[in-house]
Amino acid sequence: MALAVEITADAEAACARAAELVAEYARCAMAAHGSCTLAVSGGRSPWAMFAHLVGLEVAWDRVLTYQVDERIAPDGDPDRNLTHLIASVPEPAQTGIRPMPVTDPDPEVAARRYARILPPAFDLVHLGLGADGHTASLIPGDPALAVTDRDVAVTGTYQGRRRMTLTYPTLDRARRILWLVTGADKVDALARLVAGDRTIPAGRVNQANAILIADAAAAGR
Repeated sequence: MALAVEITADAEAACARAAELVAEYARCAMAAHGSCTLAVSGGRSPWAMFAHLVGLEVAWDRVLTYQVDERIAPDGDPDRNLTHLIASVPEPAQTGIRPMPVTDPDPEVAARRYARILPPAFDLVHLGLGADGHTASLIPGDPALAVTDRDVAVTGTYQGRRRMTLTYPTLDRARRILWLVTGADKVDALARLVAGDRTIPAGRVNQANAILIADAAAAGR
C-alpha cells in the first residue's frame, strides 16, 4: 500500500499539521478504549510539533508517552531525547512520560525491562527521517536492523553514542504511524521512503497505517 503523503509550505506548517493529527488520533484512541499510547522519536521536529499541541484539546491525563529511541547518556544531558521531550510537551503530559532506562549499567537488560512495559500495540508512533535514511535509531548497517525477536534493541555507536530503539516488529504493530519530515537535507531520503525503497532503514517500516507530513523543502519543491 502506498504511503499517504501531505506536503506543507514550510516546516512550521508541517509541525502544526502533525500536531493536529496527534490530537485527532489521541481522541480517537480514547473514544475506542479510554486512553492513548504514544511513542515519540527524537530530533528537533517533535519539539515544534509539541509546541503546537499546547493549544489543542487533548486529555493528557489519559495519554502515556513512550520513547521510540534514546541515546545512552546521563540524565539531563543535552544529547538525550528525554531532556528535550520533557521541555517541549505540554505540562499536563509530563507525568505520562515513560522514559527509556538508558542510564542503567547494563543496556541490554534495561532494553528487556522497557519492552515489558510497552503496550501490545501503540495507538500512534511518531517517526522522523535522517538524511541517511534511518528512522528511530534503526541505522544503516547496524545489527539492530535484523532484530525480529525483541521489541527493544540496543545499537552500536552512531554519531558518538550507542542508542536504545524500538524494533521493526514494535513499529509495525502500531495502529497508526505519523512521519514528520522537514528540511532540504532530507530530499533524497524522503523520495526513497515514498518510493518504498527497502534498502534504507526507514523504507522497511510497514506503511499500511501510516501518513507522512513533509515540508516543501524536504519534498524538493
